[in-house]
Amino acid sequence: MPEKKKIYILDTNVLIHDPLSIFTFEDAWVGIPAIVLEELDKFKSESGERGRNAREVIRHIDALRGQGSLKEGVSLANGSKLQIVFLTDIAADKRPELLSRPTEDNAIIYTALRLKEQGNQVVFITKDINARLKADILGVEAQDYLKGRVAEYEMYKGWRIIQVSSSQLLKGVPEELQELVAADEIEVNEFIWVQSKGNPYNYKVFRYLGEGYYKEVEEQHLKWPISPRNAQQLMTLDLLLDPSIDLVCLVGPAGTGKTFLALLAGLHQVLVEDLYQKMLISRPVIPLGPDIGYLPGDIQEKLHSWMQPMYDNMGIIVHSAANRQHLENIREENGRPNKYDKYEKKGRKKEPEKVGLRSLDDMIYSGKISLEAITYMRGRSIPYQYILIDEVQNLTPHEVKTLITRVGEGSKIILAGDPYQIDSPYLDFSSNGLIVASSAFKGQKIFGTVFLETSERSELSRLATELL
Repeated sequence: MPEKKKIYILDTNVLIHDPLSIFTFEDAWVGIPAIVLEELDKFKSESGERGRNAREVIRHIDALRGQGSLKEGVSLANGSKLQIVFLTDIAADKRPELLSRPTEDNAIIYTALRLKEQGNQVVFITKDINARLKADILGVEAQDYLKGRVAEYEMYKGWRIIQVSSSQLLKGVPEELQELVAADEIEVNEFIWVQSKGNPYNYKVFRYLGEGYYKEVEEQHLKWPISPRNAQQLMTLDLLLDPSIDLVCLVGPAGTGKTFLALLAGLHQVLVEDLYQKMLISRPVIPLGPDIGYLPGDIQEKLHSWMQPMYDNMGIIVHSAANRQHLENIREENGRPNKYDKYEKKGRKKEPEKVGLRSLDDMIYSGKISLEAITYMRGRSIPYQYILIDEVQNLTPHEVKTLITRVGEGSKIILAGDPYQIDSPYLDFSSNGLIVASSAFKGQKIFGTVFLETSERSELSRLATELL
């Protein structure tokens, strides 16, 4: 490799995180240590996302092999050159004490160190914080892989607050909202939470539809006696129940109602409105403890355990529906009016209403709901379904892209997650697939997002989120 060149040395975890990372560095040399190829070779037989990404990287490198010598460097379309770097070609193996252990990570860092000692401007790119620390101690510039990262302060929340006089709230659309349009400072499907000055509990919510039009967001009365508890939940249901919105991102800490509202809206649109044939629910298999493979039983029994949060939320919805049915029966027995009669059209005889819900297992058995592992969704086309993917903060942008491209005609997909609780070792708030997707789709007519920040689970849950 020529001296005094800018060289980006890529760690294995970068290639696994983004198989196209070798093409993202312009006008420089991109070096892949030979030991990285050995690691990719070990991963390629795995059935999970790591195995698939390893195979994809290997295919890209193999395609470049046909364009020249990988040992000498192959030119890329963006003006860079890709080279496979062999440690034996650059120096004798005289490692510093910090890299004395014969591990793959140490061999990769040592490769970067030796290239720097030859006079090159070397930047070591890795998702491993400890590897960056080692490189920095040895005087090698080390960086995280930043492509697609979204800084927390730049996160698109999907809504904003403005305060107006109480008299303005009595009008249709406050003047301040049109000023945002004139200044081109609002995105399509962004919400404006208009509060009265001095009284934030007196408010209206509007959603911008584009071309200067707003709609006032009002509570939608569902078949079951469940309603939004705050303005953010009101925004969420507005997106979830709008059939023109194909992709919804729900972001926020635990207890804010992301999964509950997504499940509720899905049930209503599948069972009541018949907008979708079924609801598909999935979560990434990134455990806090043992992997799903350690759980007892076949795949369905394993998924039953893994999907327990869905059963918990479903239990609340079923309980609420059953309570309403019980109260309606009591009212009928006592000859008292039904509080829901006010929503019936005058002169129309009210038909008996079935408000009860079956259990999640019953709806799975009847084919209205399916629980699936994300692993088995790759390569499919999923039409006319309401798709709920939970815990998306544990997926890479590449994995989220794979999921979204599975969405077929007439389907809607909801991505929900908490970017403050990430279990994947090489993801953080700025680089996880949920935040990156929300930022990338901002302004698209078929997309909407809501950042829910108010916990409604319990006072204990709220305090735990704030204090721990």
